[in-house]
Amino acid sequence: MEENRLKPSYISAGYVGDSWLPKVREEDAKKLTHLNIAFGHVVDDGISIRHLKHLDSLNTLKQHNPELVILLSVGGWSAGGFSEAASTAEGRGRMAATAVDILREYPIDGIDLDWEYPCYGVAGIGASPADKTNFTLLLKELREAFDRLGTETGRHYLLTIAAGADQYYIDGTEMEQVQKYLDFIQLMTYDMRGGFQTLTGHHTNLHVATGDLFRISVEASVRLYVQAGVPREKIVIGAAFYSRMWKNVPNVNNGLHQMAGTAGGYGPEFTALAEAFINKNGFTRFWDDEAKAPYLFDGQCFISYDDETSLRHKADYVKQEGLAGIMFWEYKCDTTFRLLDAIRQELHS
Repeated sequence: MEENRLKPSYISAGYVGDSWLPKVREEDAKKLTHLNIAFGHVVDDGISIRHLKHLDSLNTLKQHNPELVILLSVGGWSAGGFSEAASTAEGRGRMAATAVDILREYPIDGIDLDWEYPCYGVAGIGASPADKTNFTLLLKELREAFDRLGTETGRHYLLTIAAGADQYYIDGTEMEQVQKYLDFIQLMTYDMRGGFQTLTGHHTNLHVATGDLFRISVEASVRLYVQAGVPREKIVIGAAFYSRMWKNVPNVNNGLHQMAGTAGGYGPEFTALAEAFINKNGFTRFWDDEAKAPYLFDGQCFISYDDETSLRHKADYVKQEGLAGIMFWEYKCDTTFRLLDAIRQELHS
């Protein structure tokens, strides 16, 4: 194994949009253990990739790093079709069959389901209380289909999910059963504050800080999943390569835990933060040592994000708690490449 690749004992996974597949640098392909392609869609109960234009880049990425595990991530925010497909044996069988067809045709090593979220139609997707059981049945169908294919080819095909960080996701799934069919679970421990809250706070914090009304964090999310029956060695925590921003924030407590004039909308990506926000243009970087999270404030605008320091703390937490690794959303958001380097260096050290 080349010197700058990660030890295989820890997962370093990144989400990459189709349009950015040709832009993944060779050195970054070697730093990653897993690459999630965002996104396949569920169409007529099957997985569709007709809209993806750059899958020919996968062969190049495999040449850069033959050990790179490539997953097709299916779904994403507001992407529907899951509830309908999972509701019948025929639909579940079609989704499994189309997944197998993709695994046969492309240098893809598995499927990552990003159903946001079973039992909840918050993004305008179809949803039903029956999703809770049907999700388990869908994953069982996929796992069995992948194992049959693996018997034929002599390979193991991965099945993973991207999971919501808080209690609602636990309540909408049978996690103790679900985890049996999965290689690992990628916790979306970002956007834990943001578009639904006008109260400022950290959106991807490792720990809960004093005075934080919303008691969610990476640590709290991991605890929920362990209590729900997920082995620690199957948990991958999430990191954010983008920020959340609140405006019209009172100039109190450097803007932290204040009622803002807006919800926490999507903020600058890390590339822009490094260029024009971090200790620049009136913004000051602050560090919350309880939460192990940085934030920016200029007197009225509050920005929550991950940086090299917070990512090193997350990597240390992974090692201390016996977790599987770290994943991030998303590659294109950091063209300084400092954040991926921080994850790699801390997990490798």
